[in-house]
Amino acid sequence: MLWSPENPKLYKIDLIFENKTLKDEIGFRIIETSGKKLFLNGKPIFLRGISIHEEKYNRGGRANSIEDSKILLGWAKELGCNFVRLAHYPHNEHIIHEAEKMGIMVWSEIPVYWTISWENNNTFENAKSQLTNMIRRDINRANIIIWSIANETPKINERDKFLSKLSEHARYLDTTRLISMAMQPKRINGYHFILEDNMNEYVDIISINLYFGWYNKINNFNKIILEIPYNKPIIISEFGGGAKYGYHGNKNQRWTEEFQKKVYINNLKIFKKIVGLVGICPWILKDFRSPRRVLNGIQDYYNMKGLISDKGEKKEAFFVMKEWYNKKKKEYK
Repeated sequence: MLWSPENPKLYKIDLIFENKTLKDEIGFRIIETSGKKLFLNGKPIFLRGISIHEEKYNRGGRANSIEDSKILLGWAKELGCNFVRLAHYPHNEHIIHEAEKMGIMVWSEIPVYWTISWENNNTFENAKSQLTNMIRRDINRANIIIWSIANETPKINERDKFLSKLSEHARYLDTTRLISMAMQPKRINGYHFILEDNMNEYVDIISINLYFGWYNKINNFNKIILEIPYNKPIIISEFGGGAKYGYHGNKNQRWTEEFQKKVYINNLKIFKKIVGLVGICPWILKDFRSPRRVLNGIQDYYNMKGLISDKGEKKEAFFVMKEWYNKKKKEYK
């Protein structure tokens, strides 16, 4: 029987070598694409996702225990997720295993992020080593469906050479999973956006980070034109906006729950128009610490884009996504 979110079947195995026994549980599944469609075990699937950082809630520090994993993934399940993006680095083994048992598919990635020394061979070998270790550690986990090689990187020739070699190395290590990376569209004019990235040739899924209504100021969402000129499935790998839990006001007032809710509602309307959309992954499950976010009384050194506060309190946008995911789940039964 094949592993799936609806039936996360795992088989107990014993590996015996020189009188030593290693016990494990493994599953089997098929993940593949055809044109703009994504298939799990031969059936079309939509990835109802959420991005997660490896941080405990309400006490800080790494979320590296089984208990921590169950809390974070429990919130994801409550949201209606069948998929999580573990950003922006390989997470601990507990969350991979717990997600597998809970029927949650995983995007796993390495921290090749923004601007790095693309022409430095030591930098490349560092990234290659991290990619190798990530794949070798988790190659037998049925729930991992995507290896991601980068996030929000500049479109330059040096980067293309660097990342294309990483993609080829990932395929050398594992021919059974999909390759992706989070890309960014270019704004041509006020409402016209286009994705142009040479790395489209080296990935199986086109993944895009979009922040319409947050970083990209938009007055009329109905006018937005988003061009994605590639015959491959599309994931919105990040979108959203910030809000402080319990801070209420007009829907046009930044940092209120009402503003964040409006951002989500408007973006979801846009996503419905995207041909080949096979998943979305809001940024992010819960608020997390960030030394760059210094706005006194609002951020206080936290990234406030979470659907849940650091103390586990659910913001209004959480319920917008939950309702949307429940409807999407019914479409793919």
